[in-house]
Amino acid sequence: MGKVTEDVVATRTAGEAGWHVSRYNLSALVPGTKMVAMANLYAGTCADYTPIEMYLLSVLEELDENHPIIERFARRGIICRFDERAALESMGRASCAMPYAVSLTICPTMGCNFDCPYCFENHGKGRMSTEVQDDVIALARRMLDASNAKNLGVSWFGGEPLLAPDIIDALSTRLIALAEERGVDYHASIVTNGYLLTPDVVRILERGKVERAQVTIDGLGAAHDTTRHLVGGGPTFERIVSNLRDQKLPFRVNIRHNVHEDNRNEIDALDAFVRSLAEESGNDILYYPALVSDSAAANERGRQVGVICDSEAEDISVRHEAERFSKGRGHYCGAHNIWSIGIDDKGNLQKCWEAIDKTAISFGTAHEWDPSDPLGTASNPDNLLRFLNTANPVPDEECRECVWLPMCAGGCPYRRLYGKRACLPFKDDPDSYVLALHDRIGHNKDERDSADSGERG
Repeated sequence: MGKVTEDVVATRTAGEAGWHVSRYNLSALVPGTKMVAMANLYAGTCADYTPIEMYLLSVLEELDENHPIIERFARRGIICRFDERAALESMGRASCAMPYAVSLTICPTMGCNFDCPYCFENHGKGRMSTEVQDDVIALARRMLDASNAKNLGVSWFGGEPLLAPDIIDALSTRLIALAEERGVDYHASIVTNGYLLTPDVVRILERGKVERAQVTIDGLGAAHDTTRHLVGGGPTFERIVSNLRDQKLPFRVNIRHNVHEDNRNEIDALDAFVRSLAEESGNDILYYPALVSDSAAANERGRQVGVICDSEAEDISVRHEAERFSKGRGHYCGAHNIWSIGIDDKGNLQKCWEAIDKTAISFGTAHEWDPSDPLGTASNPDNLLRFLNTANPVPDEECRECVWLPMCAGGCPYRRLYGKRACLPFKDDPDSYVLALHDRIGHNKDERDSADSGERG
């Protein structure tokens, strides 16, 4: 009788197979339980874990590579077998030229009917000429042709853009026609103080395919009017609210609350007011708070508000950032992408909204700049390169080693270049952020399982 032999299947440990715990996990004990909430900033997931799961995570590299927990952990991104930081840096390099869309922030005027003490701009009085409007259309055409992008996005900005609704109307018609000619999708939004959002203007914005508007309200009644008043004085709260309440708006309105020392106590009341306003009007209106930042322009005017720099700033930022939780990215904003530019009313080009009025750091003009030769046609190539080169890999070793890198991507490039690096206010208190995510996303079994499929609530 022949000898019976058995095939022996060699197995590897998870560590030998290349698995390791993600460098971008943040965790916190869920109060009143033995569960641990864990967020992965690279994958953009958050779920809670049992003590047994946490033990298995702690001995991950000793587990058999076929252990069933491996697949579950991997789907959530809390373990991986690649260099996440290298991936972020590759995304950062790619973001500089990746043609996701051609994005134009257009200022039909730099003038404004408001005189807000914290404003980062020094307002002018001009309007975009027909010649500059022609340059904008020609530039949009060059950018679409050079990029082969499938989307054209326009953000109306200023100044107060609704001081020039006729320019918005004329340019929208031409830009929409260009998008149709090139076979690309067209999307538009506007940042406005809301004071001039009359029915006639709303019809212009609807015709211009505006999908979203940002309107700032700084509190209820007098709290708002203290900072967001007309040039020369005069209240604005009641008129803005009336514009939002008394007509059907064909676009979403995000109510931004610029939070500073004097209106920090308005957050809950204003949030409730916006919810009530949305219900009463039937309009799609949402609230979000954002901290007022120090502003050189406001400081020069001598009328800056008190900037919040304490634990309350941390609480406000946690609330805002938890609502925006998403997958990690290699870039902070459009300032890192060559296909995203700002255009002032004179046709000067900028890489950042906060620099839109600062011609000294403009990189070119709508008349001359051609993205097919971005440096050769720029009047100041260094002003373009400075912004692009703040994308990942961030030229700052502390940032490169930071667990928050997938989320903040090195922070605001304008502040990094022309001020100081702005870290997240809650950088040293990750527990508060993780628990805010946990509360938002949910913690029962069904919701934990949804994290496996990438759903984040």
